Amino acid sequence: MKLPKAIENIFGNRELKKRLGFTVLILVIFRFVAHIPVPGVNHAQLKAVFNSNQLLSLLDIFSGGTLANFSILAAGINPYINASIIMQLLQMVSPKLKALSEEGESGYEQINQYTRILTVPLAILQSLAMFALLKSAHLIALDSVLTLIALLSTMTAGSIFLMWLGELLTEYGIGNGISMIIFSGIVGRIPISFMQATITAQSFNLANIIIFLTLSLLIIYAIVVVEEAKRQVPVRYSRRVRGGAEVGGSDSYLPIKLNQAGVIPIIFAVSLLLAPSMLLRVLQHFVNPHLAEIFASFVQHFTPQSFWYNFIYFILVVVFTYFYTAVVFDTEKIADQLKKNGGYIPGIRPGKQTEDYLDSLVNKLTLAGAVFLGLIAILPSIIQVITGARSLTIGGTSILILVAVVIETANQVESYLVMRNYDHFLR
Repeated sequence: MKLPKAIENIFGNRELKKRLGFTVLILVIFRFVAHIPVPGVNHAQLKAVFNSNQLLSLLDIFSGGTLANFSILAAGINPYINASIIMQLLQMVSPKLKALSEEGESGYEQINQYTRILTVPLAILQSLAMFALLKSAHLIALDSVLTLIALLSTMTAGSIFLMWLGELLTEYGIGNGISMIIFSGIVGRIPISFMQATITAQSFNLANIIIFLTLSLLIIYAIVVVEEAKRQVPVRYSRRVRGGAEVGGSDSYLPIKLNQAGVIPIIFAVSLLLAPSMLLRVLQHFVNPHLAEIFASFVQHFTPQSFWYNFIYFILVVVFTYFYTAVVFDTEKIADQLKKNGGYIPGIRPGKQTEDYLDSLVNKLTLAGAVFLGLIAILPSIIQVITGARSLTIGGTSILILVAVVIETANQVESYLVMRNYDHFLR
């Protein structure tokens, strides 16, 4: 489809046009509120600290770009993401939550309500940790307990507000709301990050810029290929007689994507990886000198440039990829649905054998997808070794999120256009 024709079709679809307009409106509101600062913070010094610390810069990316200027949304979307991780883990050990997850839309809504409730205490804890971190660095002044309560309340309310914007985007806009908010934060940081890398890094010369741009194009190409790659499993449906008419007997395909989990494993891994570092940065100012020295040593060595940081990051991404794939692609349920509908995979018995076959196939595909995601996650460190640009924070993770969100949004737009054509056909 040619671009002008595609744009004409998009704006000719009333539902799609309404959703696109709503998405733009929410993102504009988000970017506006993200620039409302929390009072009492030395913002100039704070930005300098974030620009010199890649770990904090990475946290700023996943806060939607609201942390470096310490806006009222500084707590970001991380509390909601962490609450989602906890709820999904609990579904594996809690029979009640597992039963709720199998009840369809009503069960999903109840679990989502539990996630929202859990987000509140997590947002308070993260706000308190961030306050203690800034207080220890003399970047914020505390006049009274009421000032602290007001600060924590503001940051917690900002996190809940951000969660609400994300859910509104998911329901009434285009794409996944949480991903869109992170996408907006990354896009806003790209010019700043690139300028810092080209100006402040002495070793970031013209040759390194060319290397960086070439690697970026290759990464984008690889991400698009992996995101679109899928295994088409043939499915055949037996003929049945219903109401005196013969139905079924058709052939179809069960698409299994190479990367079923999308960018969620990286978002989960970053959330878990940053939590210990933030906690230890706070605790080293409140414990005895011996423990403080140990914590300080850990924080100093556990950086995005260290081997163990990247090794743990890689392992977390791989584990979460398997975990999230098992959540979104339930082979037992799919095998059961195929059996109920008279479908079977040629050469494979329906039921348990079909489930085992799909398990084996998904595990093999997920391994390739998980390793790819893990390599993309640690790619910034590899690029830094090649180019020597220590201030470059827009790396493989950010590019993956950008490309994945664009692909997801484009696919959703295309699905609305297909629905419109189908409706015209029925009329």
